[in-house]
Parts: sequence; structure tokens; C-alpha cells
Amino acid sequence: MSDTLVINEIYLSLQGESTFAGLPCVFIRLTACDLRCSYCDTAYAFTEGKKKSLEEICTEVRWLTAAFSNPKSSRKAGRILKLPLVELTGGEPLLQKNSLPLMKRLCDDGFTVLLETSGAHDISPVDPRVRRIMDLKCPSSGEAERNRWANLKLLKATDEIKFVIGTVEDYEWARGQIAEHRLNMVCPLLFSWVHLLAPEQQNKSLKRVPAGQTAVSRRELAEKIIADALPVRFQVQLHKIIWPPEQRGV
Repeated sequence: MSDTLVINEIYLSLQGESTFAGLPCVFIRLTACDLRCSYCDTAYAFTEGKKKSLEEICTEVRWLTAAFSNPKSSRKAGRILKLPLVELTGGEPLLQKNSLPLMKRLCDDGFTVLLETSGAHDISPVDPRVRRIMDLKCPSSGEAERNRWANLKLLKATDEIKFVIGTVEDYEWARGQIAEHRLNMVCPLLFSWVHLLAPEQQNKSLKRVPAGQTAVSRRELAEKIIADALPVRFQVQLHKIIWPPEQRGV
């Protein structure tokens, strides 16, 4: 089997979401996704990318995570520390089987490895050292029927469940799932508010929000969480606050 992956981009930025929000992180964005969520802001990753070997990817990650005693020094300068955080995202990383040995290699190299996955694919083959951030797709995504419910039994305390909330109906649905499956006893829960897509992000292949749903603002979502005392972490995408929402590589 070829040891390559189709990679859309690799870059160093701040972790914008999850319990690791705010920390420097190397992102490995893989090409391809089999979902078309209404709010997807990385539709460019559906098809854009080029093949790279696992060794090429790991070498690039090692270089990006190396910090030097003098920021202006050359690559030959002595390293004083190594940033520990790496995330595989997409697209959908689990569509490419070689994402599994890549995650293992990164764990073996001492990195804290995060996986962003849609929740539509089996997470059981993922190295147990990886922290899996798994979506449960809410109704406004247009892809709620793709949730793989069997994954819930595979989650560990080090994993995280993310609900992307764009409507009142999403909130009520997510609240119901937490109660039904006692998800607050499983792992950290994330409520991520949907940022509006920039015009250039409005890919024609994306699903439409089902008719009759009521949009929820960032403030309204926060206030609902407070009013219901939900055991969830409210989050926004930090990179969209710092940089233009359509900017890549951040």
C-alpha cells in the first residue's frame, strides 16, 4: 500500500476550537469529504490537494513545531523546545486510510494528536492515544442522518463531542441528545456557534438548512446555555475573530 496522503495544506496557527483553544497547533488538512454540511467553511478541501508521503508530512510537522532560541536565527540554530500539538482535520481525515498510520507516527514522535472528524465514520481504528473531537451533526447541517451512533460507545474521557449550533432547533436537538445518552458523563461537550459563511465560502454543493428552522445568534446561544445550566463548553472559532473568516492557513 502506498504511504501517501492527499494533503490540502499544512500550517502552524492557534487552535481555534475545542478544550485546546488558544494553543499553538500544527494543522494537517486532508483532502476530501463525503458530507456537505450547510455551514462548511472549508469546501476548498473537498478536491484541492496533492500527494505527500508520510515521511514528508512528518518532516514538515517537525520543522513547524521547532522553536529556536533566536526567532531570527537560521534553521541550524539550536532548538530549545518543541510545540506539542498537532491536529488532523479536513475534509474528513478518516476517508484516507493512511491517516491512521500517520496519527500513530505522530504519537510515537511525542506529539499530542487531535483528530477532527464528522462522526460519520468508524473511529475504532484510531490510535488510542489520539484525542478524537467528534461531531454530532445537528439538524441545520442537513447531514444529521449520517451520524454514526455506534461511535458513542467508543468515546473516552479524553475525547470531545462537538455540536455545531446554528438554529434554535439545533440547540433543542443537542440538549435532547445529551440527556438521552448522558453524554456529559462521557467526555467534554462543545457547543460551537455557526459563523455566517463569506460569499466565497458559499459552495453550491452544500446542503441547505431545512425549512422552518430559526437562526440563533451567538448571544442567544450563550444565554440558552446559561439558562438551562447545560454542562457544555460554549465556543466560537477564534481564528475567525482574529483573521478574516475566509482566510486560509490560519
